[in-house]
Amino acid sequence: MERYSRQILFAGIGREGQARLSAARVLVVGCGALGSSQAEGLARAGVGRLRIVDRDFVEESNLQRQTMFTERDARERVPKAVAAARRIAEINSDVEAEPHVADVHHGNIEQLIENCDLVLDGTDNFATRYLVNDACVKHEVNWVYGAAVGSYGVTMTVRPHHSPCLRCVFEETPPAASAETCDTAGVIMPIISIVAAVQVSEALKLLTGQTDALHRTLMQFDVWRNEWRRIKLGEPSPDCPTCAHARYETLEAESVELASVLCGRDAVQISPRRPTRVDLPALAERLRAAGDVQLNEYLLRLRTGDFELTVFQDARAIIRGTDDMAAARSLYARYVGN
Repeated sequence: MERYSRQILFAGIGREGQARLSAARVLVVGCGALGSSQAEGLARAGVGRLRIVDRDFVEESNLQRQTMFTERDARERVPKAVAAARRIAEINSDVEAEPHVADVHHGNIEQLIENCDLVLDGTDNFATRYLVNDACVKHEVNWVYGAAVGSYGVTMTVRPHHSPCLRCVFEETPPAASAETCDTAGVIMPIISIVAAVQVSEALKLLTGQTDALHRTLMQFDVWRNEWRRIKLGEPSPDCPTCAHARYETLEAESVELASVLCGRDAVQISPRRPTRVDLPALAERLRAAGDVQLNEYLLRLRTGDFELTVFQDARAIIRGTDDMAAARSLYARYVGN
């Protein structure tokens, strides 16, 4: 236990707490700036099993704030979940890192949280957070919400039926264009570090059974304006459709939006209506006449005209060069198929 000797000396963890961490399994949803920092923090703390899910691949613009990744990962366009798992193996070989290169949606979220003790939010959109919230409340799995943009960040810990859930606090999805995004405000590394640090701290408390030490607030930070706020949450809302009335709307959706604009990327993600698996080498051969094709074991990239299509094994595609969903759908249909 020499690796964790200083952590064991800390009264809040001790030997019993370290043993609990070693036996725990945590799901990290999204492995961008927040998620990669969370995964590294948990791996260094000795959390035994990490399930990491992310739909995207590493790009050069990620390296300013996504600490798990290298220039080589960006050059080779390695999926973020895979790159994170590789890095964790170098950081702590005792930790089992399980990468999932996938988009989180209503058809797989419950399977992803199965057997997990905790979920950490590393996503970049409220639609996925409501999905995580519904699944965690339904299955009574604790989760820690977090978000960051510009120099501002926020986090909140959800213990189903013990604390307010995300829907209790944010009843509806924020209206489009109602808040800054990374497109308009960018993001700086210090706020990522702060939000992720609080999320990982809350995770360690939950995994070691130290629930009395949870902050029980909506914590807000602005590192540029030097503002720090805590808003007390109180009890779960008696009118909450999720935790009070057990209506899990996002899990029961019969149809979902299959196209979404990716933050700061001039790109759209297209997902198939039915899960499938693509024969990437065969698709590469078919597309060679259409433009420049590059292939690795995880994805295929086609450059044609002003556009770039990255196709994953699960038939998802990221179409770069447009933020127009109709145009992206047309390109997907033309080169990948329906």
